[in-house]
Amino acid sequence: MSDPTSDLEVSDDLTIPATELQWRFSRSSGPGGQSVNTSDSRVELIWDPRTSHVLTPYQRHALRTPFVITASEHRSQLQNRQAARHRLVRKVQSALEPKRKRRRRTRPSAASQTRRLDAKRKRSSLKATRRRPPME
Repeated sequence: MSDPTSDLEVSDDLTIPATELQWRFSRSSGPGGQSVNTSDSRVELIWDPRTSHVLTPYQRHALRTPFVITASEHRSQLQNRQAARHRLVRKVQSALEPKRKRRRRTRPSAASQTRRLDAKRKRSSLKATRRRPPME
């Protein structure tokens, strides 16, 4: 895995410098055996894009709030740091994805409605030929 103290490559055109990442460590409540109360394995990674010097205006607009990532699922601080870095990359990538345009709901055209009703009538008449003739 990557070095947790190196720059964080989010995409080809965005690399977050390690100096912009803030780390906090504390004792984890998760697994750890006898060392659970003595090692600071819980990791909190903080990155504030508002103060970043590497963002384009579009990226700065898309990333308006600070990212706070917490990782405590592993027993070692190193693994938690790597997990936090990976999660930050995923969150930043998803925030930078272009938003999909919502489809505007439209009504079916008159011609398509006519074709649909004609097909229904044709199908109905076909099935009517399969029925038993009415008893008189």
